[in-house]
Amino acid sequence: MNTSDKGHGYETGRLNLPFVGHCTFAKQPPCTDWEAIDADVAVLGVPFDMGTQYRPGARFGPRAIREASTVFSFGHGGAYDYEDDTVYLPADRVRIVDVGDVDIIHTDTLGSHANTEASVRQILKSGALPVVLGGDHAIHAPVMQAFDREPPVHIVHFDAHLDFVDERHGVRYGHGNPLRRASEMSHVTGMTQMGIRNVSSSNRSDYDDARKAGSDILSVRQVRQLGTKGVLKRIPEGVRYYVTIDIDGFDPSIAPGTGTPSHGGFLYYEVLEILQGLARRGDVAGMDLVEVAPDYDHAGITAMLAAQLLMNFLGFIFEARHQAD
Repeated sequence: MNTSDKGHGYETGRLNLPFVGHCTFAKQPPCTDWEAIDADVAVLGVPFDMGTQYRPGARFGPRAIREASTVFSFGHGGAYDYEDDTVYLPADRVRIVDVGDVDIIHTDTLGSHANTEASVRQILKSGALPVVLGGDHAIHAPVMQAFDREPPVHIVHFDAHLDFVDERHGVRYGHGNPLRRASEMSHVTGMTQMGIRNVSSSNRSDYDDARKAGSDILSVRQVRQLGTKGVLKRIPEGVRYYVTIDIDGFDPSIAPGTGTPSHGGFLYYEVLEILQGLARRGDVAGMDLVEVAPDYDHAGITAMLAAQLLMNFLGFIFEARHQAD
């Protein structure tokens, strides 16, 4: 075995390359006993896409993100970031487990959402940070409901769409409704919604209602005009954040694998730098990343983007917590 990388955790035991072994998130240990979660982070898949109004396939998002994330398994020494001169996610300081998937009941939206809510509650009960892999954006509503016994949160939302539809033809829990449903929860203190652009499922009254509910809405072009520092100044400081990322907030040139792509979206560093600033600005209580539909992207770059973004964001969160201790 090559011993040139001593200190990085590769000098003993298995090399454990990305294409070897079980395909858990970042090749972190699985935890199948949800009564015994003992970790800082618990990764949960919600393979639900019955809320989609157009192209399905996001039910396969959790598997695709997990597979892509295996390339970011760093051994035991964490991941060194040259630009930040920081080792992120060292195993002796940050414990991540993959708890598998919510049990989805085909054709039963409310039953599946109830299972999602119960699963996230179990993670919160353990004290771990929930990282939820969608699935379509409908999953955000039951995830947020699970936080109703936790301290209040401000939602930070990246998306091409406002997702603030109230009800259409009796549908209240599809992927066009989740931010509306979240705004109705007493533990949600406000929202910052970024990336909103082009024609979408929300009408003018939905935008008016979102603002009345305490939402600050920014398009991609407005975010670019403000810059990272300007955007962060508009987000409340020193509060708890819940971050929800719809992959179609990114431009389809780097995230084609989604059901409702929208041109003119974010590029990688635009979102990453906001997330890094957010981690320093307050405590991140949880996150979800949704709408990765791998069948529309045979090169796999959308799932890779999702995995890389989540790994970096987790690194920022726990480095900020370590610096604050």
